[in-house]
Amino acid sequence: MVDIATRVWSHKWKMDPIVRSLIDTDFYKLLMCQSVFRNKPDTQVTFSLINRSKHIRLADLIDEGELREQLEHIRSLSLSRGESTWLRGNTFYGKRQMFRPDFMEWFENLCLPDYHLEKRDGQYELTFEGSWPEVMLWEIPALSVLMELRGRAVLNDMRRFELQVLYARAMTKLWEKVERLRDVPDLRLADFGTRRRHSFLWQDWCVQAMHEGLGENFVGTSNCLIAKNRELEAIGTNAHELPMVYSALAETDSELARAPYDVLEDWQEEHDGNLRIILPDTYGTEGFLKHAPDWLTGWTGIRIDSGDPAAGAEAAIRWWTERGEDPREKLVIFSDGLDVDKIAELSTQFAGRCRVSFGWGTLLTNDFRGLVQNDALSPFSLVCKAVSANGKPTVKLSDNPNKAMGPEGEVERYKRVFGVGEQVGVEVLV
Repeated sequence: MVDIATRVWSHKWKMDPIVRSLIDTDFYKLLMCQSVFRNKPDTQVTFSLINRSKHIRLADLIDEGELREQLEHIRSLSLSRGESTWLRGNTFYGKRQMFRPDFMEWFENLCLPDYHLEKRDGQYELTFEGSWPEVMLWEIPALSVLMELRGRAVLNDMRRFELQVLYARAMTKLWEKVERLRDVPDLRLADFGTRRRHSFLWQDWCVQAMHEGLGENFVGTSNCLIAKNRELEAIGTNAHELPMVYSALAETDSELARAPYDVLEDWQEEHDGNLRIILPDTYGTEGFLKHAPDWLTGWTGIRIDSGDPAAGAEAAIRWWTERGEDPREKLVIFSDGLDVDKIAELSTQFAGRCRVSFGWGTLLTNDFRGLVQNDALSPFSLVCKAVSANGKPTVKLSDNPNKAMGPEGEVERYKRVFGVGEQVGVEVLV
């Protein structure tokens, strides 16, 4: 096992590139990329970094030269033979050859496109422009780089024993969470923590700790590289990016109203079983379920990623019941801002009413709260989103208005088209 503190101290991170591989990314990015490669390969998009936690002045903390060095390193990466063999030959979700030969040939020859970087008001403006299949693969590595460079900046002046104690405390903190989770009956939990992790080495340690501490109750990791190296299941389905871009491409209000369902119609042509998971909250869960076509009720489950998680699950249970489905056979995946108390609470609340699973993210792989002076390593909310498609702005409404994004006029139009009424804001921690 890697001695993380000694690695940090001895080499000041120089021997550890933040992103080591093109598959040091979330599994759902590759699944979505293949879908986009098949259905919308010529769509031109812009992705942009968005720091929701404005008090974290990233441009004051992170050296621009070091940031560029890391981004250029990512652009130099390509799939290794072993990585390609794993993607081509491994079984994912019970399916062999998940990734088609034409997609793999394209991916094996991919070099990520260029980027635009500048400083403004204490923040970095980082954007990526180009064809959708290429640009979308910048999201996870870009976030990983910014999060880890922020951590390196905080740790840079710490001495050797101080680092040893810091990581010992962080490991103890995580292990105490593992011990508490052992008491949760029928737990099903996966690591979703790549995008806002403390570091690659730390995420890898956390995954090993969860695997040892929870056994079969730990079902895998979203990180493809760690899944490959640790012989674990790669976990993930789809994200808000798909309906956001499909919706931006809609020409009329009626096309806009259909767009979130068009996404899933394309998705089900490629995937079945546990990959048929609905993400309903991009433009409001209530409206999505109300207008959903009947064929969606046959899908395996739903992922709850914003708003009150219990309210979202209750809405899904009502919807399945009203449509003649048995909720006890359906899967509800909770994935928004989770920590141990909420995982235990939701497990108890929905036990026997539906199948429950958890995608545990930032507070698994980046919970250093209270461990350094001034809480300088506390996690914060940093995202990298598609902000335009073929020159038209994207919009996300969410079940939490504090996660909404898009030009004001378009946000109002989307609210009208999707029938989104009054919403209650919830603080966004991560």
